[in-house]
Amino acid sequence: MTETAPVKTRKKMGKKASDRLWFWLFLMPALIPFLLMVITPFGMGIYYSFTNWTGGLNPTEWVGIENYRGLLTDYRFVYSFLTTGIYAALNVLFINAVAFGLALLVTRKLKLTNLYRASFFIPNLIGGLIIGYLWRFIYTLVLTRGLNLFDSSPLIGDNALIALIVVVTWQYAGYIMMIYIAALQNVPEDLIEASRIDGANAWQRLRNITLPLIAQAFTVSLFLTLVTAFKQFDTVYSLTQGGPPQLSPPWLMNLVGMTNARTVESTELVANVIYNRAFSFNQFAEGQAMAVTFFVILAIFSIGQVYFNKKREVEL
Repeated sequence: MTETAPVKTRKKMGKKASDRLWFWLFLMPALIPFLLMVITPFGMGIYYSFTNWTGGLNPTEWVGIENYRGLLTDYRFVYSFLTTGIYAALNVLFINAVAFGLALLVTRKLKLTNLYRASFFIPNLIGGLIIGYLWRFIYTLVLTRGLNLFDSSPLIGDNALIALIVVVTWQYAGYIMMIYIAALQNVPEDLIEASRIDGANAWQRLRNITLPLIAQAFTVSLFLTLVTAFKQFDTVYSLTQGGPPQLSPPWLMNLVGMTNARTVESTELVANVIYNRAFSFNQFAEGQAMAVTFFVILAIFSIGQVYFNKKREVEL
């Protein structure tokens, strides 16, 4: 006898309910820690940013948007945000340019190609703190005092930000290179061969065939490097400690409505300012307000970058 329609419907509903139950059971081991370690602290952080919390167990008082209002006149926070923007733009440009160049190099039919790939990727396996101390030794002792390539330490003055970008590019370019390698290896070889037969040179093949076909790799790589650049903390902490200090420029004082020049740190990025404000000065509520503001701005930049890159993929 064939089953009636209501019986089949009940079985399908039962199977869907069972599948849904198994779905949530398998998801729980990852979902519960995520809720406890990420979502809950994030929500509590938003609440504390509207209080006068000092990090202790004492009761906090609601102060509203005072912590956020103070950010507009906080010269160190404003300066660090502008520095972070410049650093992020240069960092994204250098890392992706170097990574794409390395990917083009190691995807050619060269001897020891796997060795080259591993060598370029290895710096990414080293922690940011260790890399900072390593390159601090290279800059100050090897290049300056040993080889006398600089009159003074390159970590002094305007060179500090460039020195930081060089270190982070060396560390992260190998990781982004692997993304470009995967994309380049998926470019159909018959298209490249057909373009050669038609007389296209290397630049024309790269511009008209390779770049459009790996547009998705650029979207992913730009997103990763942008977010990483904005969140940079450990390498800065060990390489420059946010320094060297310098007098704030006049335009900064005019921007925040102050007349007297103050001391700012030339490589102190937003993440470092947040850390120092919370853990060095015990102003946890203000530090949390900075962190929330930073999260919102970073989310806007990241979503905007992905949106425009996706539109560019369609155009290509």
